[in-house]
Amino acid sequence: MGQVPPFHMVAQDGKPFDSATLAGHVWVADFIFTNCPGPCLRMSSQMRKVQAATAGSPAIRLLSFTVDPARDSPSALAAFASRYQADPARWSFLTGEPATLQILSRDTFKLGDVDGTMNHSTRFVLVDKRGRVRGIYGTQDGDPVGKVTADALQLQKENS
Repeated sequence: MGQVPPFHMVAQDGKPFDSATLAGHVWVADFIFTNCPGPCLRMSSQMRKVQAATAGSPAIRLLSFTVDPARDSPSALAAFASRYQADPARWSFLTGEPATLQILSRDTFKLGDVDGTMNHSTRFVLVDKRGRVRGIYGTQDGDPVGKVTADALQLQKENS
């Protein structure tokens, strides 16, 4: 479904986050913003369930990219992460250059634009150990937590 290009962001702890740290890891991503009045709260609750369901596979990573880098500072992301009991060793909340977020959302994951309107996809994206997009899951479709979790655990067992 596509290859994730190298990217550089800033994590909720204020430290640089380089996509190279994801090499060899299966990961699940979504796009949210901390001032969201609705879908981001549901998505983050679902991501927390994915975190819990994959606790036995600590190599699986979770990433929440902001669509509002102007307001979502690392400290705002850290407070939001705390609200969802995000394990900082596994679940990163990322901000960065709007152009980088746009490339990831629109070009790589095919989820739409990050254009300042705060309109964004409510889907999860599953990426394999080699940085290849392997699945996209609608957060309102059936059991997205169960499906993305099962698929992530299966990918974790694969050698490549």
